[in-house]
Amino acid sequence: MTTPSNPENLIAVLRTVFGFAHFRANQEAVCRAAIAGRDLLLVMPTGAGKSLCYQLPALVLGGTALVISPLISLMEDQAAKLAALGLRVARIHSGMERGASRQACIDYLQGNLQFLFIAPERLRVPGFAEMLAKGKLALIAIDEAHCISQWGHDFRPDYRMLGQYLPDLRGGAPVLALTATATPSVQADILQQLGMVKPERFIHGFRRENLAIEVVEVPVPERPRAICGLLGDERRRPAIVYAPSRKLAERLAEELSVSIPAAAYHAGLDAATRERVQTAFQAGELEVVVATIAFGMGIDKADIRTVIHAGLPSTLEGYYQEIGRAGRDGALSRTYLMHSYADQRTHDFFLNRDYPPVGHLEQVFRALGEEPRAVDELRGASKLGEEEFDKALEKLEIHGGARVDFGGNVTSGGTGWKKTYAVQAKYRAEQFEKVLQFTTSNECRMAALVRHFGDVADASRACGICDACDPAGAVLRLFRRATAAERALALAITGELRQVDYKATGTLQRALDPAGKLNRKEFDGLLDAMVRARLIEMEDAEYEKDGEVRRFRKVRLTKEGMELRPGPVVELLIGDGMVEEFGGRVALGATKKSSTAARKSAKKLEAGPARLSEEGDAVAARLKEWRATEAKRLGVPAYLVMHDRTLTALALARPANPKQLLEIVGMGPAKVEKFGGAILGLCKP
Repeated sequence: MTTPSNPENLIAVLRTVFGFAHFRANQEAVCRAAIAGRDLLLVMPTGAGKSLCYQLPALVLGGTALVISPLISLMEDQAAKLAALGLRVARIHSGMERGASRQACIDYLQGNLQFLFIAPERLRVPGFAEMLAKGKLALIAIDEAHCISQWGHDFRPDYRMLGQYLPDLRGGAPVLALTATATPSVQADILQQLGMVKPERFIHGFRRENLAIEVVEVPVPERPRAICGLLGDERRRPAIVYAPSRKLAERLAEELSVSIPAAAYHAGLDAATRERVQTAFQAGELEVVVATIAFGMGIDKADIRTVIHAGLPSTLEGYYQEIGRAGRDGALSRTYLMHSYADQRTHDFFLNRDYPPVGHLEQVFRALGEEPRAVDELRGASKLGEEEFDKALEKLEIHGGARVDFGGNVTSGGTGWKKTYAVQAKYRAEQFEKVLQFTTSNECRMAALVRHFGDVADASRACGICDACDPAGAVLRLFRRATAAERALALAITGELRQVDYKATGTLQRALDPAGKLNRKEFDGLLDAMVRARLIEMEDAEYEKDGEVRRFRKVRLTKEGMELRPGPVVELLIGDGMVEEFGGRVALGATKKSSTAARKSAKKLEAGPARLSEEGDAVAARLKEWRATEAKRLGVPAYLVMHDRTLTALALARPANPKQLLEIVGMGPAKVEKFGGAILGLCKP
């Protein structure tokens, strides 16, 4: 397909190539800046149409758009969509055969491509950057540009080195950096690292109007049951569940797959399996994916209704990007963030692993010199463990203390790495502190995220649908009405604050409860309820004493709180765990029937393995053999064909007809239609 190369044909290309009658908000201004040859940084929410902002200008300008992308799944998804439009596209990454990559280079040099997607590490291959410099580039697009910044939530060392290649590559082509998540400090770092020339900044709309966020304290052992309960309702699917570990991702996927098409996705799976899971989810064959953070960057699925975090993320930027995968069709979607004190211990472990002691880095640095040495040789001679050595070398390379070439040989770098390493380690710890503050905050969840990204003006507007704004509308989080004693204490709090500008929460509690009858958690819960009722406002503050920074929370009255006097009862809703349906206490007004159903559901989930007769064992053996064959034929894990609990139940009941099959947990209508005949045959004596 050929396309017009006149800037005035912008709308024509939008309609004829992409099939859109109009631009989405802010897209046209970005496209026109790119066509005018301006370098630019675009920060735009997930689902707002960032990709079009480099694709359309590339077609109008002519030549080849070089798109640098950090994930194979991301570039495969975008390349497939462009190819489906009849455009000439190629990609080069580690998952491709050498012949296909060589042909892509030939097509590029002959001017036959409109888009060439590459992974950033390809630029380190000897001669590759020089080859690219020989072609005619329309523009260079760097997707997921936050990966460039050492302050970004998903920093990639290979992305950090892009700036050194751009001067020779670009010629007169503009450079476009695109991301959905970048705080002001990350934005500044991206511009500096890429050496952009008088760049334009387009920072748009961090607010997502249709995402209802709930943050709920859930003990780790109760999370699988709560997640199964939430996603048991088909209206909450499709869904993505983010798990903090591969092991938990596998376990949750197994739990869910008893009754829901679900699968795990993480870096420990082979590339073919990951591709199958992603494709099946995109096509609607899987309704839930339980993943580590690697999943979702290449997903363009508009109807995701729910995103659940089964543990605390390490940064608010990562969290925002992950919840942003829900509700891209504009319909109301809910996100659930589960947390407890145990998450802090987990993150401390990962922080210590990812940021080893300076002494480890010094050991590796002392072993380096001007003469290249193989990584394997250095690792073998080191007193550090294999993982400790690799992590220390990685950090040395990032901070300039080591240089690693594409062949795996290392030479010594500069000596200034200690300072920057210490700064980054401290920064990472502070990022998690901000996540903890987000979980304990009682302000609007969306407003807090918008403020984090630097949009202070928009942060003054509450979303109206999160658990802080609309506690009565919360699904997982349980609220109860304040008791008479709690309402009386709330009135006393307003009286105490009326005399001052603000008080620290600890000082306020000691003034009103000198005997210490109310514990700190209960007092904080009442303060949270008063914030939701707009009677008080709170903010984090700090002071320095004896060289140590100490943090506290300020409490002050609002206009409504100032006017509060004894008389009409003010309704206060206090957070009280999660509802019994999902594993917690009974919600106010819950029926006996729903409570009984929840207990039965729990009993079913926790039931141990049934004892089989000799005949049942024979049926189970036949079913297992059949399941293995089907799994191999379909190219999916065995539990996706049939979960162990379902297999045992079949061997125990030995159904004789489709109606009896449907009574087995895990055998829904779709499975009965697909496998019913074979299963009934295997269950016969």
